[in-house]
Amino acid sequence: MNKVLAVNAGSSSLKFQLFSMPSETVLCSGVIERIGLTDGIFSIKYNGKKDKEVLDIPNHNVAAELVLNALVDKKIVEELDEIIAVGHRIVHGGEYFTETVLATPGNIALVEELNDLAPLHNPANLIGYRSFKKALENATHTFSFDTAFHQTMPPEVFVYPLPYEYYTDLKVRRYGMHGTSHQYVSHRVAELMGREEEGLNVITLHLGNGASITAVKDGKVINTSMGFTPLSGIMMGTRTGDVDPAIVTYLMEKLDKSAHEILEVFNKKSGMLGISGVSSDAREVEDAIEEGNERAVLTRKIYAERVRHVVGGFAMQLGHVDAIVFTAGLGENDTGMRAAILDTLKEGLSLNYDAPLNGKTRGKEQLISTEDSKVQVWVVPTDEELVLSRDAFKLHNE
Repeated sequence: MNKVLAVNAGSSSLKFQLFSMPSETVLCSGVIERIGLTDGIFSIKYNGKKDKEVLDIPNHNVAAELVLNALVDKKIVEELDEIIAVGHRIVHGGEYFTETVLATPGNIALVEELNDLAPLHNPANLIGYRSFKKALENATHTFSFDTAFHQTMPPEVFVYPLPYEYYTDLKVRRYGMHGTSHQYVSHRVAELMGREEEGLNVITLHLGNGASITAVKDGKVINTSMGFTPLSGIMMGTRTGDVDPAIVTYLMEKLDKSAHEILEVFNKKSGMLGISGVSSDAREVEDAIEEGNERAVLTRKIYAERVRHVVGGFAMQLGHVDAIVFTAGLGENDTGMRAAILDTLKEGLSLNYDAPLNGKTRGKEQLISTEDSKVQVWVVPTDEELVLSRDAFKLHNE
């Protein structure tokens, strides 16, 4: 069997999933957390089991060794040479990358060149790559980019109304994120609908702690809510989404804080957490709503309104909408938020949904719109690791 490993390396974490290809069977999955600390956590699921241990994980090299040793020790693979390819998630590909590519020295240099656009992510992604490359030298290694799927947007969508040289010289433009997720669910919903992507207009809602919405026409992105950074777009777990930029200087003066400190508030203390005062976790906000917490109720209303604003604009840009797709943690599981969002869209899109069916749909593929709805509404769990593995397997065989 050909085995392909999908790797998502963060600054202090590493998620992984091993597939048997081309059947796309998941052999194991896991995560290593708190890399760099003496009380790191290593969790792995395989053969219906789940193992978890706390140990010293000083760096990504040790994390990679833990993963690969576990694959052999737990007899998930007999030997590491069975892993023929490794797909690595890279957050930012700028304008250089429109698809998954081989991890060549030239491509690595381009990713490093983009470090300033994703300083918390790209360097960590490359550290993870180098760790696995060292241990799996004979495997094919590939890079899949969060930004790549969005590179079909036209200039009138991705260029900001700033001095044009900020775009040409400093690379300031709309890039978008969560591209592998939007790519997977837009393709998958076409399959579920029995339609070709050509001629299909879809709006995909990746709603997690980070959240973005994308308009997909004929299988290609024409607009997305996130912009230059993952801070922009709709309201999120701890992020503001779009706000008046003059608020930054106003708060700097009023609170005697630096721009960096204000952006820290925008990124980590705002969104659902900032409005509700309860949590950034939609589940805890939902519990507070059921208890009658007025700020939690307001949080849901603001979130739904922000989504309506974006979906409405994208619907006008698409001309008509064939399907709306909910995915990611909140989108797949928060039935109350889905209902609140759909209620704001019903009249404008002539959309109807089955409320009881929505209420019991969590984490599974399901059509929740009614037969008389002009727009189909789907819940489709995302599978970014599968996208990484498919692309790595394809490039390995080319």
